[in-house]
Amino acid sequence: MKPRIVITGVAGFIGSNLADRLLAEGYSVVGIDNLSYGVREQIPDGGLFHELDIRSLKLHDVLQPGDVIFHLAAKNCISDCQQDPVETASINVTGTVNVFEAARRAKAEKVVYAESSALYEGSKLLPTPEHDVHPESFYAVSKLAGMAFAKSYQGFYGLRMTALRYFCVYGPRQDYRRTIPPVMSAFILKLLRGERPVIYGTGEKRRDFIHVDDVNDFHIKCITDSKTDGRVFNLGSGVNHSVKEIYERVVAILSTNLLPIYKPDLPGEAQETLADISAARALGWRPKVSLDQGLRSFVDYYRRTGIPCRI
Repeated sequence: MKPRIVITGVAGFIGSNLADRLLAEGYSVVGIDNLSYGVREQIPDGGLFHELDIRSLKLHDVLQPGDVIFHLAAKNCISDCQQDPVETASINVTGTVNVFEAARRAKAEKVVYAESSALYEGSKLLPTPEHDVHPESFYAVSKLAGMAFAKSYQGFYGLRMTALRYFCVYGPRQDYRRTIPPVMSAFILKLLRGERPVIYGTGEKRRDFIHVDDVNDFHIKCITDSKTDGRVFNLGSGVNHSVKEIYERVVAILSTNLLPIYKPDLPGEAQETLADISAARALGWRPKVSLDQGLRSFVDYYRRTGIPCRI
């Protein structure tokens, strides 16, 4: 019998895509979100939904013995986190500990939780392996604290844990509402509206982009493969591209000649990210969606669903 899956942050980008995938594969899904960042319309039909903050003491009432919990809820815009480190700690540290404690009390089967590739902000190793952790931003430090609590819950209480460090995940429903939107959704939406997107800095920053469908393949593995227990995995493509190259590829797909607007670089961001994905590969996982395939499907998604009125 398949376990019941609980997803915090179910109304967000990765959470809603994961819920869709799990429901399609016959899992029972329970979603949790306070809708401060997520969008109710993104929550798929077919599961239960609780509008609840991850810091709420009522959280343990929602969980049941045997649940597998995907803890994805977070304050995750780096620039916003830099502006408000107190709220960042409240959501990303206190909220995360509350999820772990609720899971312990409910005798949950397992917790799969989101760390971040931001933990490698100060790393000089490329591709970056899971052990080379050098956080710098408040967001990354909040994820480091969550990681420390996860180790303690695993060590003291035997709670089964898997940590996932997402690199630049993209695809349908990517969060364009952030103060600084992710480059792919920002580029595509602006260009579809006939507007010039913004590039911060020179456009030479390089990022490791991974499609959400490939990420969901590994999510399923976390449920079904016990070899993921007690471990940390990078989820990226193992290849990186400059921001300027992404812009040029989107321009080519849309057949436009609009030029970007260049603005001063953003503080607190790594110049280059590149995932060492050998640990995930050793379990049989492989990224399948090429960058061009992913970009074209992303463009098709907005053409099919409509272009938001503003970003």
